[in-house]
Amino acid sequence: MKKDKKELGITAEKDDFSDWYTQLIQKAELVEYTSVSGCYILRPRCYFIWEQVMDYFDSLIKQDGVKNAYFPLLIPESNLTKEKDHISGFNPEVAWVTQTGDTKLKERLAIRPTSESSMYPAYSKWIRSWRDLPLRLNQWNNVLRWEFKNPVPLIRFREFLWQEGHSAFSNEKEAIKEAEKMLDFYEKVYKEIYAIPVIKGVKTDKEKFAGADRTLTTEILLPSGKVAQAGTSHNLGQNFSKAFDIKFKDANGNEKYVWQNSWGLSTRSIGIAIMMHSDDKGLVLSPKIAQEQVVIVPILQKDDSINKKIINETKKIKKTLEHIRVLIDDREDLSPGFKFNDWEMKGIPIRIEIGPKDFKNKTVVIARRDTKTKESIKITELKKEVKNLLEKIHENLYSKAKKHMKENTVIVKNMKDLIKAIKNKKLVKTEWCESQNCEDFIKSKSGGAKIICKIKEKANGKCCYCGKKAKHIVYVAKSY
Repeated sequence: MKKDKKELGITAEKDDFSDWYTQLIQKAELVEYTSVSGCYILRPRCYFIWEQVMDYFDSLIKQDGVKNAYFPLLIPESNLTKEKDHISGFNPEVAWVTQTGDTKLKERLAIRPTSESSMYPAYSKWIRSWRDLPLRLNQWNNVLRWEFKNPVPLIRFREFLWQEGHSAFSNEKEAIKEAEKMLDFYEKVYKEIYAIPVIKGVKTDKEKFAGADRTLTTEILLPSGKVAQAGTSHNLGQNFSKAFDIKFKDANGNEKYVWQNSWGLSTRSIGIAIMMHSDDKGLVLSPKIAQEQVVIVPILQKDDSINKKIINETKKIKKTLEHIRVLIDDREDLSPGFKFNDWEMKGIPIRIEIGPKDFKNKTVVIARRDTKTKESIKITELKKEVKNLLEKIHENLYSKAKKHMKENTVIVKNMKDLIKAIKNKKLVKTEWCESQNCEDFIKSKSGGAKIICKIKEKANGKCCYCGKKAKHIVYVAKSY
């Protein structure tokens, strides 16, 4: 039975966020569901996005002196439990291997939820002297976390891909400097690759990474009104070095524990980009991460001789657009209108149309996915115009996302206004006294919104909940 054309496109509007997103990621050929809840197939169009992120970020950290390595997926329980705060924070998420074939293991093996306890036993062997520091390693890998009930593909899922960097330094100052630098790197990834602005801040003690002294974070306000944590950098202090006995002798022969960081960015970033830029018609992506940046659609007629000339012209155009990812859609069994809708749904940034009249006039029609505008230009100007348009599309998407965040951020001074703003799906900027009681009350009274981060701005007012002198400017929102 032939499917209705409407069923092939997105039938839900973005306001119906859950249904819209579920349809989009499948119909745009990004994600396929599996029989294991929270575990998804990343199809080539989706994995291509991750490859662009990997290439960009890998270059940043290598230029900064970080080296890549790989550590095992399975972690002995005795290693995982060495840092008490760490294991208590992750315990609900850990999946265990207890048996191989018919044989029960003497010691349970954790499938890594994160790699501190996998990597640090080796760090304790490799680090002996101040000359061995700093040790800065990164790995590109997968992790498994099982604690939640309602997974969201590419946002909140059980098995995901990421990079996780783990560094050791001889002093706290160097560790702090690197942690802040990595947050700047994550900001660059989102700006330069995804065309998305971030909020940079520090997590509260309640929300920080288990076992860390301090968690630095990047946060993004999405059109749904919720905030997504985009990438984090953790000051681990000496908590893990003491637990795993990672010590060195300084230049004077004194034995000391190292200072450590860990930092990570995951495939959640893909879901953030999809949610931020896409619309009712489907996927919208920055040209930086689109598998095809340009699709050329020849408008064919009944005259085979003219069609042959148009097809040949599309091939010449593709050759002209060197170093740009170009696809020619010459499928004969589909109408131009169907093709336009198909590529709009799949998010190709630029569509070039060429028919008999265009061929005769030595022109083409260019359609932009982000603005849905069209213009006719001469073929001789096409190479320069496409290159400029690809840059303009990225800049436009970034500007729109920045405008969205600005227009949907509300400054409040009391709980009444905070609750109202959260109901209206706004990002709240307010002041807080640093009390965890107030932090808990803000969450309970606002229907689940929480302090997502503290920022560097100086507080000079009163806590929005208790009215006492504030110590921090904070952002409050519901989050994924």
